[in-house]
Amino acid sequence: PASLPVPSRPPFPPSLSVLSWNVLLPNSVDAWWTYKMYNPPLTPHQQHVGKWPYRRDLLRARIAQVGADVVCLQEVAPASFEQDFAFMWEDLGYDGVELFRKGRFRPATFWRTSSVALACPPVHRDRTLLTSFRHAGCGDVEGNWHVLNCHLQAGKEGGRRVRQIHEGVGFAVKTARKLGETDPNAPRLVVCGDFNGGSECGAVRYLEDGAVGPDFLEDGDPVTSKVKRLSLSIPMQDAMDQPSLDRVPPPTLVVQELISLMVEPGTEHTPNLSADVLECLDRCYDRYATHENTGEAKGRVMGLSDVKRWLTDVNLQLGRGSEFRAAAKEMGWTEPPATQSTSETQSSRTRIVLPEDAILTNSGFRNVYEKELRQGKFWGIAHDLAIMEEPLMEVGVFQARYDRMYYSSSLDTVAIIDSVCDIPCPNDIEPSDHLPLAATFSVAI
Repeated sequence: PASLPVPSRPPFPPSLSVLSWNVLLPNSVDAWWTYKMYNPPLTPHQQHVGKWPYRRDLLRARIAQVGADVVCLQEVAPASFEQDFAFMWEDLGYDGVELFRKGRFRPATFWRTSSVALACPPVHRDRTLLTSFRHAGCGDVEGNWHVLNCHLQAGKEGGRRVRQIHEGVGFAVKTARKLGETDPNAPRLVVCGDFNGGSECGAVRYLEDGAVGPDFLEDGDPVTSKVKRLSLSIPMQDAMDQPSLDRVPPPTLVVQELISLMVEPGTEHTPNLSADVLECLDRCYDRYATHENTGEAKGRVMGLSDVKRWLTDVNLQLGRGSEFRAAAKEMGWTEPPATQSTSETQSSRTRIVLPEDAILTNSGFRNVYEKELRQGKFWGIAHDLAIMEEPLMEVGVFQARYDRMYYSSSLDTVAIIDSVCDIPCPNDIEPSDHLPLAATFSVAI
């Protein structure tokens, strides 16, 4: 952070501090591709920067510095969760934890039981995790605090994002009612996490405006077939947007600007690669192609050994990555027909292989990266082009406020912490492509 003031907290009770951070999927076991997200590509002497031990130490230092009561993380890896985040309870004292039950990219909420205790079991919904707390030693049901940790669906899924936040807030209200709170439509509620959209998206408008209807369009499509209304008595407030501070809330996603370079103008909804990028790919193809074409068309093509060399260059080893899978299909690999014997003895995922004696055409090579583009892997394409000696020009950074923290009308904001960075993330001081949010809340008077 450019500055990290120590929050001035009101007399205890009642206050609660919350930190939210999309940590970028830990790559101790999963997420081998993380190194591709560093731009420019890491040199051999910088490879340690992209590895989990280095990134973990940056996370630990920042979380310790903030010292929030409740820590909401997004994008943790279930396969390595306990070893990745052992520092949370071993070093930082967050001995309470709830890990979301489903998915490869999961939210997780941590708390110190010396400060707060669960008021009821956590609620797991569609990419939202609700935890309800009372301050340690407090038995008053009016002292409940509800924290909704969100990692809303990415991509052209505006309708699902609205449903996710609508359902999550709805369960916070239901939980407040079950706990016997006097006004369950005005609970002490904090909603935070990665919304995968800015101020124009339906999920944000739902919280801030109190409703969205079928006339609200996102990516050209309605987000709902009928009006969805917030179950709170008053819309939620953006914790980071405080008029009294006389500043624009800083972006939380800071990455290299790539869309303007990669996407052909006019194709934003179903993107196609720009003419400049296609020319770069054609030059890359020519450098890798060493096999003479035996067909009617003259010239060299990429044979099996060329494809293996290319995939090893960009993915560091053969047999992994969406480029590998797409290339195999472009070269003619097809899913073998299922039989009763194979279905009984083999896993549901058939191993993909590069066909022997097959070629990858120039158009097939282009198709591989068209698919990468439509999966939103701008960073992966940029990395691969740089490795293939066709780096894109630098045109600045893309900045967006995709990460949000909201609070209900029963709360006031006491302090907030801005994290800022003006170079593409992740980097040697930022372990994720997202920056953290933190705020301290007190009960409104």
